[in-house]
Amino acid sequence: MITMKEWMELVDYRITEGSDFGWQCYGSNAYQLDSWNGEQDGHSFTITFDTRDQTVYEVQAHDYVHNRAYRMVNPEFQKKMRKEAKRRDVDRAEAWEDVDYTDLEVDDDFIQKCLAIRAGEDYSTDITVPVDLPDELILQAAIAAHEQNITLNDYFNRALKHLVDQVKSGEITKKQAQAWMKDQYGTEPAAL
Repeated sequence: MITMKEWMELVDYRITEGSDFGWQCYGSNAYQLDSWNGEQDGHSFTITFDTRDQTVYEVQAHDYVHNRAYRMVNPEFQKKMRKEAKRRDVDRAEAWEDVDYTDLEVDDDFIQKCLAIRAGEDYSTDITVPVDLPDELILQAAIAAHEQNITLNDYFNRALKHLVDQVKSGEITKKQAQAWMKDQYGTEPAAL
């Protein structure tokens, strides 16, 4: 999870607002800081953290220029956050009207998007997904990528897109894909 220091550097130490976090899912010491560039069609960044031990619970990036919102929630607190949102009947997926959060899992993905948003630069809306695969599968994929004259990253992107398309079309189910991975490699990739 991104740290307080990393977030402060992302916003260039520019804090525009702060307040207690009103929900209990992150505990009684949860505090929220915002950094807004002051433009309605600009951007803002938010961090929710513990004032005692600096645990970061959640970070958000709001790109008002492109109507995009990104968020990372500390994995240790995701369940509590979802449970409280349900109890309060709040759609935590919604960032603002007609815009949902894209949840990110990789710190560098969040950081790169924030840097580009802050600089007003174009950036990829693709998301980075952590995938834990056995060495044998990675070797097979590297050989196949070499044979196709593409990068290993491109090979995995294509394979994951193909798998998602198969699940979306109903050709296979998520459970079938997970069972196949477990049968073949003794593990289930985190991304499925």
